[in-house]
Amino acid sequence: MQQSSICGGIPDILRNNESLYEGNLIHYFRAIFNNAQNLWNPYHNFNHMFHTLWLCHRACVFYGNELSPREMRNLLIAAIFHDFDHSGIMGNDGLNIERSIRGLQKYIAQEDKVDLGSICDIIRATEFPHKVLSGSCPLLFGIIRDADLAQALDVTWIQQVVFGLAKEWGKKPIEILDGQEAFLSGIKFNTDWARQMFPRKAIESKIFEVREL
Repeated sequence: MQQSSICGGIPDILRNNESLYEGNLIHYFRAIFNNAQNLWNPYHNFNHMFHTLWLCHRACVFYGNELSPREMRNLLIAAIFHDFDHSGIMGNDGLNIERSIRGLQKYIAQEDKVDLGSICDIIRATEFPHKVLSGSCPLLFGIIRDADLAQALDVTWIQQVVFGLAKEWGKKPIEILDGQEAFLSGIKFNTDWARQMFPRKAIESKIFEVREL
């Protein structure tokens, strides 16, 4: 598993230095940076939203010509906004999805309005529990779900997942840590990209790390 480094990678992704997708995402970074109310949440925060963007961009590179530049742009916008204004507490995830969509509707760029419905559908795919079964979901849905889930396999997982979710869920960190082995053991990625980037060996290594702690 490759380690993430959003400090070095995110500016390049936002500027679209590789000309991978249509246009650039600077407008959307500014919308999040200046307006999102969840940037300081313990888990559903700036780090999580842009970690998801980083991974979705990696998936776009992986799939290459299987996705059009427009589809890639829609996916990346959805990744940036999928937790916009998240409440930061345990509850009805459908309400959080609707907050994200309201934020996207407010800050959607003129050139993306024609694809607003498609972007919203990708965001809705992250609602948990999932309403569309993994085996039958379109590729873009599978990518964003896998990217959203993969925070548990990042090098920052103790701070982000264990302490972050404990705070948001009103639990003790040890309670979250105790549940990580079962969670990790049950991970089933939707896409070939995620299964290659996070092979079973990487998941088993993280499980071993949990057991040591």
